[in-house]
Amino acid sequence: MPLPIHSGAPTLIVRRASYEGSGLARSSIDERLGLTPDEFRVEGELVVIGPVYDTDAFTTLLDNLEQLGLVYDQDYFELSGSWPDWVLVLAVSSTGPGRSKPSQPHS
Repeated sequence: MPLPIHSGAPTLIVRRASYEGSGLARSSIDERLGLTPDEFRVEGELVVIGPVYDTDAFTTLLDNLEQLGLVYDQDYFELSGSWPDWVLVLAVSSTGPGRSKPSQPHS
């Protein structure tokens, strides 16, 4: 099921396998970022964290992911939240059980 991504603040999207292999604990992320239960969601192959309103804590979390060996654009990425409220952004994994990687457009 697609997860809505809210505007107004950044959101972190992590591949579930990368998150689970990183050793990060949800409780420490919740505490560090001051998240509500609705701001840490897992669906299929994705972990969606945010929106995060504490930009310093968000930047520190991104640095921690890199220190743990996760690679930006391969294991995680951030959405800025810089779009109008009338635009709905949904996140769903393109791979995982029952899904295949989408084909690339031909040049």
